[in-house]
Amino acid sequence: MRIRPYEPSTDRAALWSLKRSFELGLGSDTGGDEKAQVYEDKLTDEYREGYLEWVDRCVEECPTAVTVAEAERANDDNGTGESRDGTETGTVGEYEPTSETTPHLVGYVFVLPDSFAYVWDAAVLNELFVSDADRGTGVADDLMDAAIETARDQELPLERFVLDVDRQNDRAQAFYRRHGFDHWGELVARPLSASDSQSSKTLEDDGEHEK
Repeated sequence: MRIRPYEPSTDRAALWSLKRSFELGLGSDTGGDEKAQVYEDKLTDEYREGYLEWVDRCVEECPTAVTVAEAERANDDNGTGESRDGTETGTVGEYEPTSETTPHLVGYVFVLPDSFAYVWDAAVLNELFVSDADRGTGVADDLMDAAIETARDQELPLERFVLDVDRQNDRAQAFYRRHGFDHWGELVARPLSASDSQSSKTLEDDGEHEK
């Protein structure tokens, strides 16, 4: 397995395939059918082009902003139909190269450039994803190590590396704890829809009257 910086001229299609699997996994693994549909619906051609252009800008600013894991062989199953960790290959979300010249990327990590530190005052881990067949093989650990090195090279107001993780994603939470991450503040959110906001306010008011 080769851990290396993302190369826009050769890796765009492969990165998008992984990004798409990452988004679909967020929708299906951490919510119901409604959330899964929302995540799937946003993955339009326009979204793809906008995302890849943003990645290009980030990589131009910081060459190691995106680091990828490239498999040494296109079919890494030793002819057995199983991956190195014993799981069957061809699972949903696994990247399949489109041609012999397309790099076989099995994972990536995306650290925002330090210009984004004005938002969080810290380094930000935006995305980390490894295909199903390569989980449990150490690839995610190697990508995290690369991400930490990128973060350490940044000029930051606070010497912190932050990320958000869904509270329902037990596997991810365990992984980040193993790499030294702990709770630091709390991220809260509200709907932008006026009707949703009013519904939330009504529920809060009702709760206050019951006290």
